[in-house]
Amino acid sequence: MSEFFDMGGYAAFVWPAYGLTALIMVVVAIFSIRAARSTNAAFERLSAQAGKKE
Repeated sequence: MSEFFDMGGYAAFVWPAYGLTALIMVVVAIFSIRAARSTNAAFERLSAQAGKKE
């Protein structure tokens, strides 16, 4: 098991790369969710305005 975590002597490079990748993926997911919520809210506002005009 320690051989796995040692990554053949490259653990100092591999584990931070995994960590950074995971962090970036979480940040992208958060921004995507926020953008989707904002877009949905704008769509609902526009739909409500369009319904009032007809």
